[in-house]
Amino acid sequence: MTQSKPMTAAVTDTAARAVGWQVWVPCVGMALCSWLSFVDRQVLNILAPTIIKDTGLTNQDFTAATSFFFLTYTLGNPVWGTVIDYIGLRKGMLLAVAVWTVASMSHSWMASFAGFALARAVLGVGEGGTFPGGLRTAVETLPPVMRARGIALSFSGGTIGAVMMPLLLGPLAISYGWRNAFLATGLLGVIWMVIWAAIARPPFLPATSARPHKAMWPNFGERRVWALIFSYALPAISPGPVLTILALYLGQGLGMTQAQVNGVVWVPPLTWGIGYFFWGWAADKFAATNTRPIGLFLLLTVASLTLGFATWTTSPAIAIALISFSTFIGGGFQMVALKAGSFAFPREQSAMMTGIASGSWSLVNFLLLNAIGAGLTIGGVRVFPGANWMNTQSWEQIFWLIAVLPAIGIGLWMALNATAPKTATS
Repeated sequence: MTQSKPMTAAVTDTAARAVGWQVWVPCVGMALCSWLSFVDRQVLNILAPTIIKDTGLTNQDFTAATSFFFLTYTLGNPVWGTVIDYIGLRKGMLLAVAVWTVASMSHSWMASFAGFALARAVLGVGEGGTFPGGLRTAVETLPPVMRARGIALSFSGGTIGAVMMPLLLGPLAISYGWRNAFLATGLLGVIWMVIWAAIARPPFLPATSARPHKAMWPNFGERRVWALIFSYALPAISPGPVLTILALYLGQGLGMTQAQVNGVVWVPPLTWGIGYFFWGWAADKFAATNTRPIGLFLLLTVASLTLGFATWTTSPAIAIALISFSTFIGGGFQMVALKAGSFAFPREQSAMMTGIASGSWSLVNFLLLNAIGAGLTIGGVRVFPGANWMNTQSWEQIFWLIAVLPAIGIGLWMALNATAPKTATS
C-alpha cells in the first residue's frame, strides 16, 4: 500500500484553486448514473401496493423478493470495484449499466415471486458498479481536499432519482400500467450509456490512470477492511430498509392511498441527497487529513436515534420529517466513512474500497429485511428465520432496530481503531 503524509493546508488550497470545470464533468456523468440506478431500483418499491394487489403477492413475498437485490448487490459491489480498478472506468461502467438495464426491463414480464426474485437478483449484480465507479471517478479527477464533495456529487444522483421516481414513473404506472414503467427504464439506460461513452475520455478523464498490475480482491484478514465495513454498513443503514418499506408503512401504517404515497415518498431520498452534500462538505472541512473523525461519527450516531420516534405519531407530516432526518444522517455516515476509508487504501484500489463498503451495506440490508419479515424460505426449506414483523405490521420494533444499528457499528469501528496506526494515502 502506497502511503504519504497528510497534505498541508497550503498545498490543499493550491490544489483546489487549480481545479478546472472539466474535471467535474465525469462526476456529473456518474451522478446521472446513480440517478438511473435508483430509478431502476426504487420503481418496484414505490409501486409495491399496486404490484402486490395486481399479482397477488403477499407483503412477505414482496420483502423476500426485494431482499435478493441486496444479496447479489453485496457480491456485485466488490466484484465491480475490482473490475473497474483493473479494466478502467469507461469500459467497466458501460458493462455494468448494460447488465442492469436489461434486468430492470425484465420486471415488466414477471408475475410471480420467483420471477421478481430473479429480476431483482440480476439488477443487484449490475448495479453493484454504481458506487465503486462514482468514488473512482472522484479519485481520478479531484485532489484529496475536494474528493468528499466529488463523491457526494457522484452519489447524489441516486437520491435525486429516488425523489423523481414517484413523480416521473408513478403517474406513468397509474395511467399506463406498472409494466410500462419498467420498460421506460430501459430507454433511460441506453441514453446514459451514450452520454458516458462521450465523456469518459480526455479532456474530462485522464488518458491514463493508476491501475493495479493484477486484479486485487478484498483481504478480509486486514483490520482496515473491517474498520471500513463497521463504519459504513451498520451506521449508514437507514436509507436502505427505510426506502424499501416506506410505501408500505405509509399505506398500511398511516392509511395513505397510492396517490398520497406518491406525493410524499420522495422527501426522504431528497434529504438523503442533501446529506451527501452537507456532510461531504463537513468531511472535507473538518476531516481533510483526519484518519479518525471520531467527533463527526459520534454526532451522527446520536442524531440517528431519532428515527425510533417516527412511529410514535399518527401525523404523516411528522413521521415523514423524522424519517427524512434519518436518511439525511445516513448520507452523512456514508460521506464520513468513505473519507476516512480513503486514507487507508491506495488510489489504485479506490473502487474496490467502495465495493467493500457498499457491498457490506447491502448484505446488512439483505439480512435486516429478512429478519424483520418472516425469514427466507427456498423450496419449502427455511433458510433464514425472521421475526415476522412485516406481516404483523410491528412498525415500532422495525424502526427502533434500524435506529440503534449505527451505535453498534461506530462502537465496533472505535474498537478497531483504538490501537491502529494512523495512515494517509494520496
